[in-house]
Amino acid sequence: MKDANLFQLGIGLETGAQEEDTARGFTAANTDTVLPCDMLARDVLDEDRDDHFIRRDGAVFAGTHLIIEVVNGHGLDDEARIQQAFRDCVETCGATLLHIHTHKFSPQGVSGVAVLAESHISVHTWPEIGYGAFDVFMCGDARPWLAVDVLKSAFGTADVRVKELLRGEDVVTEAGIAA
Repeated sequence: MKDANLFQLGIGLETGAQEEDTARGFTAANTDTVLPCDMLARDVLDEDRDDHFIRRDGAVFAGTHLIIEVVNGHGLDDEARIQQAFRDCVETCGATLLHIHTHKFSPQGVSGVAVLAESHISVHTWPEIGYGAFDVFMCGDARPWLAVDVLKSAFGTADVRVKELLRGEDVVTEAGIAA
């Protein structure tokens, strides 16, 4: 593949992810080490990790995933506005932004993702009908529900519909991680 095509796919982008892994103590030299399963289970609860599992109301889960539908929104074809909405969501929710990538379609529409230390925010828009399909998935101490008001304000609508998923809840139980 040509380098330009690889860039379009996001391959070979310098994001600093390797530096972050090194800072957390994960290097190529020690990734071959196999840890006992109980060591791994304890690690997902380590609150020093940005993406630590969450304990709430007796449940333990990977994170909160909000499926957010922006209806009758304005500016959903504006790539810069969407990028700013991502940044505002990240700041308001207390998350850590690693990278934003968006793509504007012709004649209209935008897709994008904000990669976070705590997971991601993504979107695809259909501005011709005022609709934006957002996903906000956050682990750790981030507060994803705060993104709802940010998106209402960013796209000038009160009609925002939300569904919540607690990601990894069953997996955590199967792995034997105690609440």
